[in-house]
Amino acid sequence: MPTVSESTLRDMLVKIYTAKGAPLEEAQIVAKHQVEANLVGHESHGAIRTRKYVELIDKGHIVPGAPYEVEKSGPTSTVVNGNWGFGFVVTERAMTETIAKAKDAGVAMAAVRHQGHVGRLGAYAAMAAEQGMIAMIMADSGLGPKFVTPFGGRESRLGTNPICFAAPAGDQGPVVLDMATSAVAAGKIHVARDRGLDIPEGWILDKEGKPTTNPLDYYDGGTILPVGGDQGHKGYGLSFIVEMFCGLLTGLGFGIDPLGRHNDGIFLSVFDIERLQDRGRFEGMMGEFIAYLKDTPLAEGFDEILFPGEIEQRLGAQRRESGISLSDNTWADLVALSEEVVAAK
Repeated sequence: MPTVSESTLRDMLVKIYTAKGAPLEEAQIVAKHQVEANLVGHESHGAIRTRKYVELIDKGHIVPGAPYEVEKSGPTSTVVNGNWGFGFVVTERAMTETIAKAKDAGVAMAAVRHQGHVGRLGAYAAMAAEQGMIAMIMADSGLGPKFVTPFGGRESRLGTNPICFAAPAGDQGPVVLDMATSAVAAGKIHVARDRGLDIPEGWILDKEGKPTTNPLDYYDGGTILPVGGDQGHKGYGLSFIVEMFCGLLTGLGFGIDPLGRHNDGIFLSVFDIERLQDRGRFEGMMGEFIAYLKDTPLAEGFDEILFPGEIEQRLGAQRRESGISLSDNTWADLVALSEEVVAAK
């Protein structure tokens, strides 16, 4: 597995996207989010997706340089039409504007539709936490392809529908809970397939509705299960609510577009801590709460108790020093893709 530096990988991705017609600033934002995903251990949302994004550009499903259109705006709300631009670019801007409104009004929200894949939700929620605010963000797949079956089903009708919360915690860094409401993010199955690995039981069903640990079964008509195992009705319930906010409230709707266009629907909200509690006191209490939890006697087989987002913090610090390890397949694909897009430019 080759190891590359953060800057090498970022520059490589920027060159690919600019060669495909993306404005430099947009290419830098997309590359930043993908590389950050690799740094914090979410390879499923990192460089491995580059070829897919290029294919979507070629199909016209992602439109580099698309106008960012505000359809409705009020002191505490915004409705954004991304006009099929990069989801990273559209959602980052929507979060930036929502943070500004929350600073003025105490709380603000935004609904976003018609954009490409947004990647890791934690990156956007952390933007608010770093400015002393609490954020909530969730995403669905709009009318794009579906990956997850409802509890009790065997056919995909939902996206992985992640939810994310982030809050400042003083010296601990932001606490970030970023989780799919499915048993696993679809990209992690892609990673397992790419590396020739089996997947854990409880992730997917094959096309016959039977449990399987072969990732290839997912691509042959299989489906991902809701999070929760035999209590999967809980994950399904959360997924339903995400669909309500991100599919129905945004106006995207539900089901599948016959054109197969991926379009992440986003609902996000930001809360100014200072409107309810002194920020310094809140962050101090967060630190004390984390310490209280970490002091819990450990169950057999565990070395420590972590807070949400702590693993990502550690991996990020480590990989910024040691570099990012990519699978042989991912690296070979990036090299080939770089040559292809530059030659075609």
